[in-house]
Amino acid sequence: MPTLREIRRRIASVKNIEQVTDAMRVVAAARLRRAQENITATRPYAEKLNTILGHLISQMDVEHEALTHPLLEEREVEHVCIISVSGDRGLCGSFNSNVIRTTTERIQHYEDSGADVTLICIGRRTQEHFDRRGYDITDSYINIFCQLEFQIAVDVVHEFEHLYTDKTIDKVEVIYNNFKSAITQTVLVEQLLPLEPIEPEGDTLFLDYIYEPGQVELFEMLLGKHLNMQMWKVLLDSNAAEQAARMAAMQNATEKAKELIDELVLQRNRARQTQITTEISEIVSGAAAQEG
Repeated sequence: MPTLREIRRRIASVKNIEQVTDAMRVVAAARLRRAQENITATRPYAEKLNTILGHLISQMDVEHEALTHPLLEEREVEHVCIISVSGDRGLCGSFNSNVIRTTTERIQHYEDSGADVTLICIGRRTQEHFDRRGYDITDSYINIFCQLEFQIAVDVVHEFEHLYTDKTIDKVEVIYNNFKSAITQTVLVEQLLPLEPIEPEGDTLFLDYIYEPGQVELFEMLLGKHLNMQMWKVLLDSNAAEQAARMAAMQNATEKAKELIDELVLQRNRARQTQITTEISEIVSGAAAQEG
């Protein structure tokens, strides 16, 4: 049985851990709020961009114009690029492990079908995991979530877009944690290239606008912007999901620390009572011996 001093030291140690985890929870909550604001601010632009693209598609001869764009070209899948998006740090539950597991499964799937797989790792956790195991990593982006900028999404898109147009790769997928709410994050696998035709949403009726430059030129220009927005959305979602996962993990850790402190306090009280009882017994025995 541990001594009273050991129990007191352990209580002090767990209290320090509780203070740290609670502070990390508060920081993650503040960062999550900012991440949600960024997602909300980006959504109107993304929705309007999709609306314009849908309108262009509805007004164009898709078979002879839009689908000739190189980013829409579908080829036999022999070389695949997978973008794996994780965090740079731990202490966020299964956030990183879920992405790593899903990425490993997709790599195995393509290798079983005879395709070569190359990786673009965003986040230290995926980069370290796959680098240690000898996977082919084209590029990696570390510590970008400390100060997330739109230019990072543009750089990532430029890299795999160049590989795709040069026919070095035949397909691009991204694997990331999709942010649904503060308590729900799900791992998604989305295809970025080849781009699938964007259909206009709902039964919206469009006016017959006159475009300058022409519809085809405008469509080609907006496709690149659409791809940038898709990648930016992935980064924002992953960042928000990481903060939500860390907030939940630190909340659970704080509660477990409090439960452990309560148990240790009970042990301390029992040890003190045992010590007091022993001392009283010794005093009584000593007094009885003197009287005898």
